[in-house]
Amino acid sequence: MILVREISKSFGSIHAVDRVSFELPQGQIAGLLGPNGAGKSTTIRMITGYLTPTTGSISIAGIGMHESPARAKAHIGYLPESAPIYPEMSVKGYLKHRAKLYGVVGRDLNNALDSAMAQTRITEVARRRVGQLSKGYKQRVGLAAALVHNPPVLILDEPTNGLDPSQIRESRSLIRELADQKTLLLCSHILPEVERTCDRVIVMAGGRVRADGTPKQLVESAPGPVLYTVEVRTNPTAGTEHALRVLATVPGVAATRAADDQPVDQAQGWSRIVLEAAPGEVDLREAIAATTEDRGLFVRELSRNTASLESLFIHLVDTANDPSYSRIDRDDKKINELSFVPGEGGS
Repeated sequence: MILVREISKSFGSIHAVDRVSFELPQGQIAGLLGPNGAGKSTTIRMITGYLTPTTGSISIAGIGMHESPARAKAHIGYLPESAPIYPEMSVKGYLKHRAKLYGVVGRDLNNALDSAMAQTRITEVARRRVGQLSKGYKQRVGLAAALVHNPPVLILDEPTNGLDPSQIRESRSLIRELADQKTLLLCSHILPEVERTCDRVIVMAGGRVRADGTPKQLVESAPGPVLYTVEVRTNPTAGTEHALRVLATVPGVAATRAADDQPVDQAQGWSRIVLEAAPGEVDLREAIAATTEDRGLFVRELSRNTASLESLFIHLVDTANDPSYSRIDRDDKKINELSFVPGEGGS
C-alpha cells in the first residue's frame, strides 16, 4: 500500500532525510519511531505530498505521488500532530465540509459521515461545537476527518500527543480496530506507545532508517552482551570476593563483577553479582544454579537481563548523533499543517 524508495530531502546543505526506503502491506500497523530531529515529520510530509523529495519516489496503492499526486492523496487519510479543526463548527458540519473536499457528495455523503463518526465513537457529540469538546474528543474528530472518505491508508502523526492515560488507551484500541481494514503508519517519539500499538517498528535517527522489524526481532538483534544478576550468600568471612571467584567458573560466563547496589544485609554474607555471558550463549540460568549449589552458595534471586527496545533505541540514537539534524527539525515545524485534501501539496 505504501512504497517508499530511496527518498531524500535536503534543505540547502542540510540533509533532513537520507535514502529512506520501506514498504507497508495492507493491514499492517507500522510505527515510525525516532527522537526529535530524526527526520520523521519530513518523511511523513513527503509521503503525504506536502513536500517533494529531493530524490527518490513514493507510491500509494500503486499510484506514484509525483506522477499523480491528487489520485495518490485520495487514498490517504492524514491526521497531523495538531488536528486542523474549526472550533466554531459542529462536529457533523466539520466532517461534512471535509467530506466534500474529498469529493464525497450526494447519497454517499450521509453514509460516509455516519460511518466515520461510528468508527471513532463520536456520534453522540455530532451536533456539538468542536470547540466545546475535550482534547480526546477533538482528536477523535480529527481522526474521523481523516477517515471520512474511506481511504485504504491512514497516516497518524503523534496521535496520542497531549492525551491523558485513559484517552491514550482508548485511542490505542481504536487504532487496532482500524487496522483490520486499513494500512496504518503511526509516527511518534514515544517508544512505549509504538511498542504496544504497532506490528512493526521503523527506527529513524539522523535522517536514516537505523532498524526495521517487529518489536521482538529488534530486541533480539540489539547489540551488547546478555547479563545475569544473582544474589548469593557465602560465609560472611569469605564475602563478595569468594562469590565472584565461584561464579567466574560457571561455563559460558565471560566476566563477573559486583553490582553497584549491594543488598542491605551484605554483612550477613549476601552479595549481588552481575555475570556477563560469552557471545553465543543462550541461557546460563541452569548452569549458574548448578555451580552455586555444588560450591555451597545459597541463591535467593537469579534474573536474566535481556535487551529491550528502549536500550536498542538509545543505542541507535546515540550512534547516529548529529547536531545538524536537530536544526532541520526545528525549521520543519514552520511548514504549514493545514488539512490534507486531494490536490494540495507538492507534485
